[in-house]
Amino acid sequence: MIDIFTDGACSGNPGPGGWAAILRSGRHEKELSGAEAATTNNRMELMAAIRALGALTKPSVVTIHTDSRYVMDGATQWLKRWKANGWKTSDKKAVKNADLWRALEEASAPHEVHWRWVKGHSDHIENARADALARAAIATLGG
Repeated sequence: MIDIFTDGACSGNPGPGGWAAILRSGRHEKELSGAEAATTNNRMELMAAIRALGALTKPSVVTIHTDSRYVMDGATQWLKRWKANGWKTSDKKAVKNADLWRALEEASAPHEVHWRWVKGHSDHIENARADALARAAIATLGG
């Protein structure tokens, strides 16, 4: 059982952004983070989940804790429909961030992934840590 706590942040939207994930298995923890100079908050939220899943070395049962309804609803409700519709939304528009949705689907494939939404900025300890790591990642860009 692995718990993953993710968050994304953006300074401006679009603007410089950061993502972060905390991976926890028992008493073991690993922190991951990164940044991009020109991105959006939604892309950083997706990137956090993609990179966290990609860091796992063997198929696992995973619970991803996210404060992003966009990522959680996309992964649990919209992704199958988008794919079946040729990566078009119900109103026939191209799916935004389709490259990252495909990457998330690929990164999820070896695992049994469960999604749990947490309220952002509500004193959830790991969510606050992931947020701080994502914001610190933005600072590494030196803007």
